[in-house]
Amino acid sequence: MLSQRTRYAIRALLHLADHYGEGPIQLTEIATAQNIPSKFLTVILSELGRAGLVDTQRGKDGGYWLARTPDTISYGDVVRLTRGSLALVPCASRLNHKPCEHCVTQESCRLHHVMLQVRDETARVLDTVKFSDPLRAF
Repeated sequence: MLSQRTRYAIRALLHLADHYGEGPIQLTEIATAQNIPSKFLTVILSELGRAGLVDTQRGKDGGYWLARTPDTISYGDVVRLTRGSLALVPCASRLNHKPCEHCVTQESCRLHHVMLQVRDETARVLDTVKFSDPLRAF
């Protein structure tokens, strides 16, 4: 399940992608349009800035904008940034792999093999969908 933080990050980036090239977008506009608490959005945008996805400018005419073009940012990028992994169980993670507690051996665990397939298919979809893509049914 995606955390609220991840969903807010995706919605904020989608808002910035929809206004890409229009200049800085004020935090209050993003918060209001996307129904995200302003204080939480400030923290999220700061994190996205440190990751190189968002730039900011202070002041009266300041705000936020995408640091990269929307076609170079995938949903997978944001989920990994905010969640740490696409895997549903730690033994299926590529970058954060850990054996599951209280489990049989990884080689004999049928759940492990299914979760690897789920992770790979999830990555395939989330890494394919970019923030420049129009709304569509998959």
